[in-house]
Amino acid sequence: MATSFRDWPWPLQALFYAALAVALVLAGYYVPGSPLAGERSDLESAQSELKPLEADVESLRVYKQRRTELQADMDALQKQLATLQTIVPEEKQTDQFILMVNRAADSSGVTIRSLAAGPIDQKPYYFEMPFGIEADGPYYSVMDFFSRMGRLSRIINVGDLKLEAIVPGKSDKFHFAPGSSVEGSFTITTFFTSSAQEQGNAKPANAKSRR
Repeated sequence: MATSFRDWPWPLQALFYAALAVALVLAGYYVPGSPLAGERSDLESAQSELKPLEADVESLRVYKQRRTELQADMDALQKQLATLQTIVPEEKQTDQFILMVNRAADSSGVTIRSLAAGPIDQKPYYFEMPFGIEADGPYYSVMDFFSRMGRLSRIINVGDLKLEAIVPGKSDKFHFAPGSSVEGSFTITTFFTSSAQEQGNAKPANAKSRR
């Protein structure tokens, strides 16, 4: 004899309702045309679109790290460029250069008798700006003068060096300072990187040391 559902024990009734609920959910989830089936289709579509986006994000993380490294490299290069622009400036800065040389001579105890700018020589990527110098002083002071020029912020090359001992009474061209033992002439050359168009109108000028 069949028993009524209401006569079932309550655990069986609860289990039946739970199974029925699961069946209804699954039916609505998989039956074509049902709202849940549409939501399921949208979810699967969104998940399929999400995977390539996650791959793109992961690849961009590598670029983000690389960007930090590149920025650090750029900062280092900027500092190097600033240093290079100090030792090889874009402009001639003739007055500042002559002042630096005169200060080095003063600090060393050397007397610069004349300082004349020579013709500027254009190179593929820079310009050479030479100066002819006549100077005298104690031997070790002259050596210190050369050493000080080597420590200036501008690059300086020394060439055509001609030094000779000062012979008392041999020449009255200058009044030598006490202790002066050598006199001579040499050429110092510095560099700059301004454009050829700017350089075309430039003319070398002579400068005398004010002593």
